[in-house]
Amino acid sequence: MRVVIGLGSNVGRRLENLQGAIDTLFDAPGLEFVAMSSVYETDPVGGPEQGPFLNAVVIGETTLDPRTLLDRALGVENAFGRVRAERWGPRTLDVDLITVDDVTLSDPDLTLPHPLAHERAFVLVPWVEADPAAELPGRGSAAALLASLDQEGVRRRPDLKLQPPA
Repeated sequence: MRVVIGLGSNVGRRLENLQGAIDTLFDAPGLEFVAMSSVYETDPVGGPEQGPFLNAVVIGETTLDPRTLLDRALGVENAFGRVRAERWGPRTLDVDLITVDDVTLSDPDLTLPHPLAHERAFVLVPWVEADPAAELPGRGSAAALLASLDQEGVRRRPDLKLQPPA
């Protein structure tokens, strides 16, 4: 199954946090690297006053079920000091499952596809870069969804580079 993972950080060593997430996510069996986007600096959306984020999207192939992927994502966030003090607050690392193949799921712990992905330029811009033919299940083409959004707060950072997992 193809999995799309959104990464974000606006606390601490933001780029190192994103790179560490990529390395850690793909270090264990069951998840193989396919592609990733460039790094984008983005204005925070919702939540309290806070600094800008670095965001990226990484795409993989997995044999893991969505709940196991969620557990891995939460474990990576915890390893990088993620504190959930307030909703949409500042964070060292955010690891979001955007899609897992065409799986649809809605429960208190996990909703797939991600319920807000279709309205978040900071997700769609890097995702469309990494996979121009991307489809958001139930919503259609990621590129078409992106065309209807304000992208002003999403800036590509060519000076910042992420490396594929070793």
